[in-house]
Amino acid sequence: MSDTMAYQQKLAEKLTILNERGNGVLIRVNYIKKICSDPKLRPSLLTDKIMDPAVKYINKKFPNVDFRGNNVSIQHLTSIQRQKAEVMSAASSYYDSFLDVMEFRVNILSLALSINLHIEWHFPSINFDLTKIYLDLIVTYTSVIIMLSRLDDKKALVGMYNCAYEMTNGTCDSSYPRLSQMLIEYEQPWKKLHEDFGPHTRLVTSAVLSLQMVYPRRNLPADQWRRAQLLSLLSAPANMLDPARCDTVSGACAPLIVCVLPVWPAAVSFLLCPSSVNSHPPSLELWKAALRSGLYLTLTRDEALNIHKVSEEVFDSHKGYGKRIADIKECREHAIQNNGALHRERRGFLRGALKELFNVLEDEPGLLGPKALYVFMALAFTRDEVLWLVRHSENIPKTKTPEDYVDNKMAELLFYMVKLKALVVKHSYVIQRYHVQYLAQFDALVLNDTIQNMYVCPEEESILTSSFVSTLSALSIKQVQNKEKFDFRALRLDWLRLQAYCSVNKAPLPLKEYPDLAKVMNTIQFHTRLVDNMEDLLLETSELSVLCFYPRVFEKMFQQSSEEPSVKRYIMAFPYICSDFICCAHPLCPEESKSMRLCVSSMQQIAKLTANVVLDICAEQCNLNDQLLPKNSAKTISTARNKKLKKPVPKKGEVEMEKPGAESVRKDRAVVTNMDKMHLTLTELCSSYDLCSDFIVSDHIINPAEFLLSHLETRLSEIIVKMANNSPPSQEITRPSDLLAAVRSYSASLHTISGYINLDVSRLVKSILLQQTQPLDSQGSKTITSLYTNWYLESLLRHASGSLIAHSPTMQCFINQPSDSDLSFRADEFSDISELQSLAQLIGPYGLKYLSENLMWHITSQVSLSPFLTLCSLSLSLPLVGGENVLKRMTIIGVILSFKAMAQDCLNDVLHKHCPYLMGPIGSLRDFVSPETDTKVTLNVFELASAAGFSCDIDPALVSAIANKTSVDEEYKLTCLLLVYIAVSLPSLALDPNSLYNKANGHNNNIHCLAVAVNQLAASMFTIQGKDIEQQLEEFLLLASSTLLQLGQTVERVESKNRDSVYLLLHMIVEQSPFLSQDTLEGCFPYVLLRNAYRSVYKSFCFFNLFPSSQSSPADKVS
Repeated sequence: MSDTMAYQQKLAEKLTILNERGNGVLIRVNYIKKICSDPKLRPSLLTDKIMDPAVKYINKKFPNVDFRGNNVSIQHLTSIQRQKAEVMSAASSYYDSFLDVMEFRVNILSLALSINLHIEWHFPSINFDLTKIYLDLIVTYTSVIIMLSRLDDKKALVGMYNCAYEMTNGTCDSSYPRLSQMLIEYEQPWKKLHEDFGPHTRLVTSAVLSLQMVYPRRNLPADQWRRAQLLSLLSAPANMLDPARCDTVSGACAPLIVCVLPVWPAAVSFLLCPSSVNSHPPSLELWKAALRSGLYLTLTRDEALNIHKVSEEVFDSHKGYGKRIADIKECREHAIQNNGALHRERRGFLRGALKELFNVLEDEPGLLGPKALYVFMALAFTRDEVLWLVRHSENIPKTKTPEDYVDNKMAELLFYMVKLKALVVKHSYVIQRYHVQYLAQFDALVLNDTIQNMYVCPEEESILTSSFVSTLSALSIKQVQNKEKFDFRALRLDWLRLQAYCSVNKAPLPLKEYPDLAKVMNTIQFHTRLVDNMEDLLLETSELSVLCFYPRVFEKMFQQSSEEPSVKRYIMAFPYICSDFICCAHPLCPEESKSMRLCVSSMQQIAKLTANVVLDICAEQCNLNDQLLPKNSAKTISTARNKKLKKPVPKKGEVEMEKPGAESVRKDRAVVTNMDKMHLTLTELCSSYDLCSDFIVSDHIINPAEFLLSHLETRLSEIIVKMANNSPPSQEITRPSDLLAAVRSYSASLHTISGYINLDVSRLVKSILLQQTQPLDSQGSKTITSLYTNWYLESLLRHASGSLIAHSPTMQCFINQPSDSDLSFRADEFSDISELQSLAQLIGPYGLKYLSENLMWHITSQVSLSPFLTLCSLSLSLPLVGGENVLKRMTIIGVILSFKAMAQDCLNDVLHKHCPYLMGPIGSLRDFVSPETDTKVTLNVFELASAAGFSCDIDPALVSAIANKTSVDEEYKLTCLLLVYIAVSLPSLALDPNSLYNKANGHNNNIHCLAVAVNQLAASMFTIQGKDIEQQLEEFLLLASSTLLQLGQTVERVESKNRDSVYLLLHMIVEQSPFLSQDTLEGCFPYVLLRNAYRSVYKSFCFFNLFPSSQSSPADKVS
């Protein structure tokens, strides 16, 4: 063959282009198979019931589908006739994909014929690239044909498109006859492939046999790797700076040997060309070695080939291969018995080797220059082992040792793969700088000497070799320093061309006679890739994108690793390797989506594991902190007191209570407590977060810390609500002070995470507590604000309205009243100053505002009926009725407003401690408001002040709650009538035995709260109506004084029993009103009566304390 003919064939270019095209076609066919087999993604053409007759008819008559024939065919294809445009549109992409397969087949067979005619030999140590790309192409083509045969709906899709096309254009598609013939021929793919490659048996077999020297080294057991100290930089310290080289083949061949070699002997040579097994003993030995190396081979994605089953079918279809079937069964048994343990030992070796390699290179990154080959070999070996386990984990054979196919330490292997890749990327400048100098100052010189020693060098070959030397010699270290971009793709393509030119029959420059030139150029090619194509080299040797097509295996491996305590620090490698998933995308199949489900699910699982440990530690710390609370000190004090008084010691059966802190006493440092185990687990889990701060998966930035924060936020919100321990049926809830202590304990414990991982704990705690100030959190669940609001309204205030609980002005809390029905809680334990201050700290101003709004709703429900009763009584001109009901409602309003005032005061105290510089201006602004100020401005200022906990003359929340759109005049009349009704009903309170005033607790029936209700309600109503509040209250005071003075004129002692206690109400109304003064009171009610009333009440209080069983009091004897 002449040089001109060799150049005209362009074998190198065709091999490169067809390889890339074949990968795309293979992925496209696999995608069509996936969507056709998935009921959710299946094309509508195949799922529509209207199309069922047409699909069945086409499958039966394919390829001769005649719609112009008899009535039967017309009847079956009517559905396509009616929707021919839609059918063509829907099936066109599938039809075009099958056309691509047909064109790819034609080009492959044409190129294979040219190579068979012109290429003389293959040997990877000489024409490595040519051998690799040639066998890659055959494997890809075989995979395409096998995948096409597995596609059950191909005839229906092609036939439906052609029918619709012929109905539209009057003739069938020009490519349909050839395409349909190809589909028919390849229904039995191995038989047809044998016919296609029968003429190429010599070349295919020679290409595979050229690997028989290096193939055994690829299948060495771990013991031999260990004895040879494979991948170890410390085995020969004196040679640590020497550049790494491979004795058998060049460095560029290392990924080849590791990654794709097992497929070639089995899938290419001995399945496509089975005759070589019987005729050539070396082929037989290599074939057996290939069958012993594994059970399954990958076609593409998650499509695997059972090599033994297929081999048995292929050889069984040929006569004279009976012995080979026995060999296949023997090899299968050998693979089942030995392969699992072999690969398990290899993974164990690689875990230690990768760890040592990473530690050395991390400490001395300068070694990445001379030892870069070690890194890529380590990555390639590891990737090969991972993929082997992935393939076989999905199809575990029946074996006595199934544990060989389970690796609960896979996370460690993946972790060091990721770390090595990151190390290479981080120090790529070191690798690039080293190899630029190596190429210019060593490789170029060696190549030049090799060329000079060649005795024959034709003109075309001389031009190429000279260009190699000139390109390498022109390299300079300044190019690296100036960050210039390198591009050696032309050099590598020229070397591939030269391999093709020098491998043809009777080549002027036979490359096999110059192995030194091939070895130098293969090394140069690898070095150039380290300079300009390092990312692709990393992908070639370490990308694990195939895992996205094995979700069950991925999740199983992750679960197994997460359950192994010693591997928890490495489990972040699983979500990280999902960043490789984008690498399997191909332009010919953009529809193939790469889901983030695996990444998100594994990240959530890691966050869940970490959050569980963190919150378990927080719960344990909370329990320890709870032991130090004052409420738990009684037993300790009692024990100490008994010891001081020398009381008898407890009996032997009684367990002595341990003091707080006893858990920290250790008699033996080897004793490991539960807290120690949890902290160790937390250390391991948090170490996994150090792998990276964030990474990219399918154009999404994944931040592991944010997953943990989100999970902690959700869980901690649930825990806080759970710690509230709210039980509506039993009216139980945790005291606010206890809950606050628990929240503070959790917060303090959470801050310890900062010692393990860079986490913004302050933001987390603030976000959680801020959500708890709202009625619902971000998940739509109830918060402690909602729980405490409901409890105070439905339990505390509801019982207070029934006089089971009394408001104590002196103690500033609510207290239980003696009664027959005992309550399940003590009111003072939930309503004193310390508890309400704790409540204010828990739910904050927002939570108290929500509480206030609910209190106002209950007030409006009480106010709505009072004017109605007044209007009815007056309009009917009947004696006054319903007075007790009105006063009862006003008392309830007063109780609610008293509780609101107590909560506001506690909020004010809390805010004064937290932000005194903010509270000062707000207080000054409130004091600046005067009666002359505009009403809207006044209400706005009071709203601000009320939110900060300041008491205001007019309650803006009450104003907003009772405001309505009715006539102002009508409302004013009703308000006046309500106050009149209250004033004239006051004497009736003297008849209630519970109206007795107690200086410690106020009135037993809470009528002292009427003062708050009258003042606040009147101020709010008259503000809405724009009336003078002071004038209206003075009129009310005059009327109330008049009615109470009439009470003093009664002669019956029974009616005036609690008269003095009722008199005090007038003084309370004036005292608590910002609009009334004592002068006003003295003008309408004699002060001497108030003084006598206080004296009488005090005497009654002292008498009852001395004689609680007496039925009469000194007040009864006062005339």
